[in-house]
Amino acid sequence: MIEFIRADHINICVPPERLEEALRFYADVIGLQQIERPDHLFSTPGYWFDIGDIELHIGVEPQMPRSVRHIAFEIKNVDIALKLFEKHNVELMEEPVIPGRKRLAFIDPFGNRMELLQMVDL
Repeated sequence: MIEFIRADHINICVPPERLEEALRFYADVIGLQQIERPDHLFSTPGYWFDIGDIELHIGVEPQMPRSVRHIAFEIKNVDIALKLFEKHNVELMEEPVIPGRKRLAFIDPFGNRMELLQMVDL
């Protein structure tokens, strides 16, 4: 049996010509802290960010069709995220209600779907 400890990183991709835009979106709009990426180890460009106790890695690949695949991050306050996304015209998606979770899904400017959730008392 594999004994998992934690997720180390999540990788998403953006079209190569939009990589710098992705850097600005995740650093300036979302507010993530960029961390060092050992570029000499990779054949393609990208950026890494600190996101809680894991890392978000952004790589490049041709644009793909939208999918239901997504990442979900627990955050402290969904309402703050909603206001931020509305201010920056980030595309939002409706999510079904799950008791005990306040949820928000968004599509980043590159077609990646992400969910933010806040645990709430029932």
